[in-house]
Amino acid sequence: MQTKLEQYQVARDGLGRIIPRTMPQRLLLTDRTVLELTIDERTQRVARHLLKQSMDKYGAKRGAVLVMEAETGAMRALVTEPTFDPNRYFDYAKTPELFKNWAVTDLYEPGSTFKPINVAIALESGHIQPDSTFYDEGMLTIDGWPVANFDYESKGPVGLLTISEILQRSSNVGMVHIIEQMPVAVYYSWLQRLGLGQTSGIDLPSEPPGDLKNQAQFTAYRIEAATTAFGQGFSLTPMQMLQLQGVLASGGKLLTPHVVKRVINEEGEILYEPPISDPRQVLSPTTTAQVLRMMEDVVEKGTGKPARIPGYRVGGKTGTAQKADANGGYANAKITSFVGIFPATAPRYVVMAVIDEPIGDDAFGSTVAAPIVKGVIEDLIVADKIPPSHPEELPTKLRKVFNSTP
Repeated sequence: MQTKLEQYQVARDGLGRIIPRTMPQRLLLTDRTVLELTIDERTQRVARHLLKQSMDKYGAKRGAVLVMEAETGAMRALVTEPTFDPNRYFDYAKTPELFKNWAVTDLYEPGSTFKPINVAIALESGHIQPDSTFYDEGMLTIDGWPVANFDYESKGPVGLLTISEILQRSSNVGMVHIIEQMPVAVYYSWLQRLGLGQTSGIDLPSEPPGDLKNQAQFTAYRIEAATTAFGQGFSLTPMQMLQLQGVLASGGKLLTPHVVKRVINEEGEILYEPPISDPRQVLSPTTTAQVLRMMEDVVEKGTGKPARIPGYRVGGKTGTAQKADANGGYANAKITSFVGIFPATAPRYVVMAVIDEPIGDDAFGSTVAAPIVKGVIEDLIVADKIPPSHPEELPTKLRKVFNSTP
């Protein structure tokens, strides 16, 4: 029996190749699934622009800006510079280091941005109170090593300081006194509980664990806890540092940073959503609220003033750390950073900028990194239409705009 042949209309393209004009439905199977990321294009673009501006101004080696949602761990922006043009990846065959996301893959010593974490540990363990005070001598000698404030040569001894003032001034000596209220074994166990020496668990490749000395070495020498008090002597990735700041922003929860949102098909049906483990409660909401108030004072009164935004409250902390030398000790180079938690009273975002090897006598976390974080937060305010918490600080014209907004 002869089978009737199906007939389809065809056309030819400019090169004479036959192409179909009509096709029955379901004849061709296509895979048009879409991977949706948590990254917001606008925030990503703004962060990259601000980062490149700062790097050009200070002749920096590289930089990164990270923006994480404080409730979920979703990454709204993840920018590193310099990078490569994915449309011309072959131009970068001689510079393979540009193909990695160093905010995820490279370790660094965070410096003073780690100080609020240490204050939270001391408060949570009950070894200090929010109104505790300590005398800041300006310089100490520990195990034969000098530990000094960054401004000791010009300021000398500082005197009696509250915990909040220690963060405002970014006092190294004050932080050593805080940490030495705890038995060193207790302090070490808290560092482990917060995940230091581990990975953040982000859904991106090649993340190494942080580097924390073993307990025997850490507890054997007083200098180990002292340097950790002001963020040196151990290392972690910028992503792991962001995760730790997220503990303060989320009311004490250890969030898992992530960039994958879901996979959908052509009809918009969800084919896959990544399983995200429930965050682990590692600090109490009371402790994190106390630390956030102190971080707010850092921006309002202390080294974080360049990140201040009239009408809004930002919790922040600056960091300017010496870079470890590959041959041991420290090199004549620094890495600067700033972390901002916004809004300070009911956090929605953690924003962090890290700038590697900026050049200049005025290159500090406050001058190099804080303006980047401020600019990103200002754009988040506009994009998310976040009203001011202190409208009385705004210019009269802006106050009228917010007062008339339904």
